[in-house]
Amino acid sequence: MADPKGFLNHGREVAKSRPVEERVKDWNEVYVPGSLLPIISKQASRCMDCGIPFCHNGCPLGNLIPEWNDYAYREDWAAASERLHATNNFPEFTGRLCPAPCESACVLGINQPAVTIKNVEVSIIDKAWETGDVAPQIPERLSGKTVAVVGSGPAGLAAAQQLTRAGHTVAVYERADRIGGLLRYGIPEFKMEKRHINRRIEQMRAEGTRFRTGIEIGRDLKATDLKKRYDAIVLAVGATTARDLPVPGRELKGIYQAMEYLPLANKVQEGDFVAPPISAEGKHVVVIGGGDTGADCVGTAHRQGAASVTQLEIMPRPGEERHPTNQPWPTFPMLYKVTSAHEEGGERVYSVSTTHFEGDEDGNVQWLHLTEVEFIDGKLTPKPGSERKIPAQLVTLAMGFTGTDRENGLVEQFGLELDERGNIARDGDYQTNVPGVFVAGDAGRGQSLIVWAIAEGRSAARGVDRALTGASDLPAPIRPTDRALMV
Repeated sequence: MADPKGFLNHGREVAKSRPVEERVKDWNEVYVPGSLLPIISKQASRCMDCGIPFCHNGCPLGNLIPEWNDYAYREDWAAASERLHATNNFPEFTGRLCPAPCESACVLGINQPAVTIKNVEVSIIDKAWETGDVAPQIPERLSGKTVAVVGSGPAGLAAAQQLTRAGHTVAVYERADRIGGLLRYGIPEFKMEKRHINRRIEQMRAEGTRFRTGIEIGRDLKATDLKKRYDAIVLAVGATTARDLPVPGRELKGIYQAMEYLPLANKVQEGDFVAPPISAEGKHVVVIGGGDTGADCVGTAHRQGAASVTQLEIMPRPGEERHPTNQPWPTFPMLYKVTSAHEEGGERVYSVSTTHFEGDEDGNVQWLHLTEVEFIDGKLTPKPGSERKIPAQLVTLAMGFTGTDRENGLVEQFGLELDERGNIARDGDYQTNVPGVFVAGDAGRGQSLIVWAIAEGRSAARGVDRALTGASDLPAPIRPTDRALMV
């Protein structure tokens, strides 16, 4: 184990953020470059190597956290990287974007601040790239089998990399103009610079994975034609049907889904636009939805120079500490979270519901009308007399997603069955009702976390490998029916 007294001798320290007044003027990651390495050995030493490491249960990938904590403590970066990659294809993604359910399940977290697992993880992988410990893993022999992966988010990329390394010839189809899915166009640059994606894509290309961008299966290429070309298909198309807000005034100009707004800001960073076609500059911005996507809209609006930013959430404000009976350790608690975007300003309003929008004579949204709500007999009910309006010249809807895309024809052309929640149904090997067609990630699970997407991609790859060869040595960290440990 690491230092036996580490958790007694050292308190929790996390990555340092750049000053707000500095970081809102650019799109670089919010953390001070290089600030982790001087402290990370001590932080890794806080891991107790407990008899039953519940962090393994919190992480769907089954990351070998005590092992790479020990290596990080000893500054054996090569060994730490090897242990990290044993269970996770893309730790630089999860180390930046995952909400760290492993830390919620950390045994130390019962009565102390948990180990900074996420910071240790990102320190290991960044050091590994710096020292050249991340290299292509080219298969020794090819199987002669071909696989198409539809979608290049974390689930699709993980499945593709695993199958390529197993010796299959893999092509990844992406309807956008660049590879990465939501990692590319849904996650703002200040949360993860896209150079991290580009670096992994080059590794995957060197391993033999092929990429096809600008092709939407169902529209540009019929699903039946794709099935004729490949021995197996993995659908990792996500759950991209956004939840809408059907209230009066929704048709006004200036009201957008989050995934209409965020990609344009990222395209500016890619050099596609000088300025985003949808901008918050000088406007009163309202973000509807209190989750991570909503926070991404908040941070983006700050950097675009919004006059004000207000984030609305229909549910009550969560508590700041874990409730011992309602959210006991080691479950993943729903706590009040202050992201880097919230540190930068704006107002957060809880327990409110939008009643309608009001526009000007040109059809542009100007006001959002809302009412406070409360739980009565288990239902959210408007409070009489609490109605008011707030200025809203740009509104983004970040209220989650309801299932996979049905408009492009992919589901119908393949003849796929859906479950009761609108996700693509699959069996224990991630195979759909159509032989040879598999599904991984949000398309089969529903909207979830990046760590679950990678775990699904790895698990689905095993199912594909077994179907093509009769057996598989690839790992399957989760079953399709597994869910996060929550009350």
